[in-house]
Amino acid sequence: MRPHLSEYWKIPPDANAAFVACLEDVLEVYHLPFDPLWPLVCMDESSKQLVGEVHAPIAAAPGHGQIVDHEYVRNGVAEIFLEVEPLGGRRHVEITERRTAKDWAVFVKGMLDERYPQATKVRLVMDNLNTHGIASLYEAFAPQEARRLAERLEIHYTPKHGSWLNVAEIELSAMQSQCLDRRIPDIASLRREAAAWEADRNNRNSRIDWRFTTADARIKLKRLYPNF
Repeated sequence: MRPHLSEYWKIPPDANAAFVACLEDVLEVYHLPFDPLWPLVCMDESSKQLVGEVHAPIAAAPGHGQIVDHEYVRNGVAEIFLEVEPLGGRRHVEITERRTAKDWAVFVKGMLDERYPQATKVRLVMDNLNTHGIASLYEAFAPQEARRLAERLEIHYTPKHGSWLNVAEIELSAMQSQCLDRRIPDIASLRREAAAWEADRNNRNSRIDWRFTTADARIKLKRLYPNF
């Protein structure tokens, strides 16, 4: 996978050492060989406005597709946590009512204990949102449990204005277009839709081949590197 850099509007400033330090760290992790004991997992979060119908849609018929009334009712917002293992072709989605530090911590605990219980450490790529850190584990769990979980994480943060480096964000974009591009009335329906999408993607064993390298970055993103 090669990101189409020209399509993204979050452009970092020139000669940004902090950006390129995180950039190269993430790129090097992406090119490590597959190791089931040290799996590479990317995670990201998003939200979905829950929207109900005021009038029932008219079913599709010869000559027209489904007709949906322009009126709708807002039913709140649901939060989406998504993880993807690029080299393993595995995805997992959870829908929650909130997106707090404790919600992130519970999601990570499930990742470590349920989805990767045999891993020595999970190499976790994510953005540096203020809830995405070891402190959130201590906010959610007793110190012994928080330490146990923390010791099984190797965290790699994408740089600020570098969200395109997160495979999970790209996967969320696919989910939005394939699964969430219509009105969904409630959190239960959203969970069913997300579970069906996850199962379909995983059954396809859709592995992700990330091709953009550090060498590419030093050429194509040269302006971001400090000059000497």
